[in-house]
Amino acid sequence: MRTTRSRQLLARACKRIPGGVNSPVRAFRAVGGTPPFLVRGRGCRVFDADGNEYVDYVGSWGPLVLGHADRSVLRAARAAMANGTSFGAPTEIEVEMAEAIARAMPAVEMVRMVSSGTEATMSALRLARAVTGRERVLKFDGCYHGHVDSLLVGAGSGVATLGIPGSPGVPKAMTELTVQVPYNDLGATEAAVRRFGDEIAAILVEPVAGNMGCVPPVPGFLEGLRALCDRSGALLLFDEVMTGFRVARGGAQALYGVKPDLSCLGKIVGGGFPAAAYGGRRDLMARVAPAGDVYQAGTLSGNPVAMAAGLATLARLREPGVYEQLGRVSKAVADGLAEIAARRGVELTTAAVGGMFGFFFHPGPVQDFEDAKQSHAERFRRFFAEMLARGVYLAPSAYEAGFVSLAHRAKDVAFTLEAADAAMKQVARVG
Repeated sequence: MRTTRSRQLLARACKRIPGGVNSPVRAFRAVGGTPPFLVRGRGCRVFDADGNEYVDYVGSWGPLVLGHADRSVLRAARAAMANGTSFGAPTEIEVEMAEAIARAMPAVEMVRMVSSGTEATMSALRLARAVTGRERVLKFDGCYHGHVDSLLVGAGSGVATLGIPGSPGVPKAMTELTVQVPYNDLGATEAAVRRFGDEIAAILVEPVAGNMGCVPPVPGFLEGLRALCDRSGALLLFDEVMTGFRVARGGAQALYGVKPDLSCLGKIVGGGFPAAAYGGRRDLMARVAPAGDVYQAGTLSGNPVAMAAGLATLARLREPGVYEQLGRVSKAVADGLAEIAARRGVELTTAAVGGMFGFFFHPGPVQDFEDAKQSHAERFRRFFAEMLARGVYLAPSAYEAGFVSLAHRAKDVAFTLEAADAAMKQVARVG
């Protein structure tokens, strides 16, 4: 695998960009080596500055559910750009996006567009605090909800990848308002609600955890959170930035039949452009300015190019059979990895939900962040490096989910598993 040009670009980037990257996990600190600088994507494949080609399971960290450079998305974005790139004024396409989200998600009666998942969770949490008159938030270890001060506690994902517990610069007073419990542990959640119940504004959860690897909810967990919120007066917030329109058209809330009070969306709703949203019950969202007194604003919120790309993506996802196809591909990858590992004598547990999957070098089960952290780090590093060298691009962190797209075909899965067989042979030699 050639890396000369990427190494040159990284050296150049490090002079002007902290760590040479604009988001920490891209730096390959956990896996070693040089991150490939990507120059082009087409379908399920990406190409780097050195001319290497990879089957891509990162998908820009989730948004590209149709694949790279999808023609319908490019066509919609170009048409929107021809009329102007941004107005900072109301446009019809924002209304169309709000209507499309509300049609797909019955729990979302009104919605406000923003520009990132962090902005969505930050704004939804502010709204929850205003509505309830409470200040604490209950979150789960290993769930990442953006780099909001009070939520960078036990945040999984890039924070865990870098081996830091939170972040300097976050006031202690903010973290003291955050209550942490293990994911999938309803008993611990009930105990926390008993202790802090009349102080908790919201229970915030990734309904399918994707920032400690892919960890589905155990039966009854989400339903239990709904019941706890109903009893305590807290709001239930689903962070569906990752799962929204990926695990089902109506998100994880539709897949599992649990209705949150507020939902945060991102990634897919922008169709590969920066866009996100938060929404929920009409009476709650009516508190958002200018309709109400909870202030939130954004210069590029509802950007028409991002809305056009997002709507083109959502339109394709309304076609019959698309989620069945995504599910088949992710399951084929996960099951294939499990079968190869078993044959090679390597402990591995896998999971797949809709268009996302994950794997851990761990005998399983993996149900929370403590389980995820027991995954064999050196085996993951070796597997990642071997797969990259063989043309398969995985997330450079053991704490990230993998993503498939409608562009992944049986031949791409076969190529991936052939590479995985050779890579797992090398992993088996790691003590």
